[in-house]
Amino acid sequence: MTGPADFDRQVLDAVENLVPLWFSAVEEVTPRLSPRQILALRAVRGRPELNLTGLAERLGVGLPTASRLCDRLEAADLLQRCVRLDDRREVRLVVTERGHRFLADVTAHLSARLGDALAALSPVERARVEQVLRALGGSVS
Repeated sequence: MTGPADFDRQVLDAVENLVPLWFSAVEEVTPRLSPRQILALRAVRGRPELNLTGLAERLGVGLPTASRLCDRLEAADLLQRCVRLDDRREVRLVVTERGHRFLADVTAHLSARLGDALAALSPVERARVEQVLRALGGSVS
């Protein structure tokens, strides 16, 4: 490594090498969802107070796109729209039990793939990966 640009490139290469692991994990789970649908489902699971506008903002998409995403997830029984009792104009998004199982399956498959990849590393390399990921986790918002 000669400088920050080289380091940035190495990190980018490492991240790009992880993407196929994620895609292969997603392909093993049914129903088959697009990456954006999975991100939407994860966003709703992570923020139980999320409504459609909040989801659109979180994903960086327009309201119609977020609504169509929710339509598909609701049709697959992975997501449910619930009208708030205190404000009937606002619809809250909730991950269904089937949605939670789906996300758990994706996580299990991804964990297995990552476990295989990490097992190929030496203990010193694994410790460095952990250190870098912890540092990145603190700096990513």
